[in-house]
Amino acid sequence: MPAKTILTFLFLTSLGVAVFVCLRALPQRPDSDGAVPKDEVLVATTVLAPGTLLRGKDIAWQPSPGKIHPDQIVRSLAATNNANIDLTQQAGSEVYGVALRIGVRAGEPIPRSAVAKPGDRDFLQVVLSPGARAIAIPVATSGASTGLLYPGDHVDVILTQTFKNDPPLTRRSGSETVAERLRVLSVDPSDAKSPAAANGVGRTVILEVTPEQAEKINVAAELGKLSLTLRSSSTAASVASITKPQVSRTDSVKPTWAGDVSPALGDAVPFTKAIAAEKPAVEVFHGTRSVAVKP
Repeated sequence: MPAKTILTFLFLTSLGVAVFVCLRALPQRPDSDGAVPKDEVLVATTVLAPGTLLRGKDIAWQPSPGKIHPDQIVRSLAATNNANIDLTQQAGSEVYGVALRIGVRAGEPIPRSAVAKPGDRDFLQVVLSPGARAIAIPVATSGASTGLLYPGDHVDVILTQTFKNDPPLTRRSGSETVAERLRVLSVDPSDAKSPAAANGVGRTVILEVTPEQAEKINVAAELGKLSLTLRSSSTAASVASITKPQVSRTDSVKPTWAGDVSPALGDAVPFTKAIAAEKPAVEVFHGTRSVAVKP
C-alpha cells in the first residue's frame, strides 16, 4: 500500500476522532418532547378528606413527568432555581389556607377546582364540620399576636376585663378562658393603614364553634377584651377537633385575678388599711349624745 494512501487514512481517522470528541464535549440540549420537566405540580403527601384545611405537611411540590393539565396547580422550576420570590409566593398563595371540596389520595395532584379559598362563597360550607358554626372575632393589636396563627391551628379564647365601682385592688382586673380547642378557619390579613388598625383592631379571626360556644364568645366580647392562645397540634384533643368541634370545658379553669399576678397589690391592701387605722376618730356631739365618726 502506498505511503500516501496510509497517511490519508490516518488523517481521516484522526479527524473523525477529533470531531467525535468535540461533539461529546458540547452541552446536551433537552429533548423537544419535554423529557426534562420544567414545572412542578402540587400533590398531596397523605390522604386528605373533604373539608381539610391544607397545611404545609399535607402538600408537596413534585416535578411533572409529563404533560401538565390546565387544572393542576403549578410552580415554575425557574422560580425555585433562580430564587424568584415573587413567583414562588404567587404559587404559594393559591394553596394558603384553602379547603378541599373533594377527597384526594396520597401522591395525587390537587386540582385547582378542588380547593375553596377563604374569599369564595362556599368556603365556610366546605370547611365547617356537621353541626358546627363559624364566628368572627376581631382581635386587638395589644392582645395575642395573630401573626402566629394559620388556618387549621387550634386556639383558646381568653377574656380579660377590668371591674369598676371601686373593687379591691386584688380583684380589679381578671382573666379567664371562655372557650377551648377551637379550630381556626381563616385569618384576615392585617393592614397597618386600615381604619380598623387605627382603632386598635389588628385581624379578624374566624373560628369553628358549637352554638353554645358562639353564645359564650358573644357575651365575652361585651364584657372585655378577647385574645387567642395557640394550642399544640400534637394533642389528641386537637386532632379530634378537626372532625368535630369540642364542647367548652372551662368550668374547671379558674380565673386569674390581678392579685394572683402582682403580689404587690396584695401588700398594698394591708398598707392602705394601716393608714386608715392611724387616723384619729372624730367625735360629734348631738345634744347629750356623742357619735364617733371614722375619717
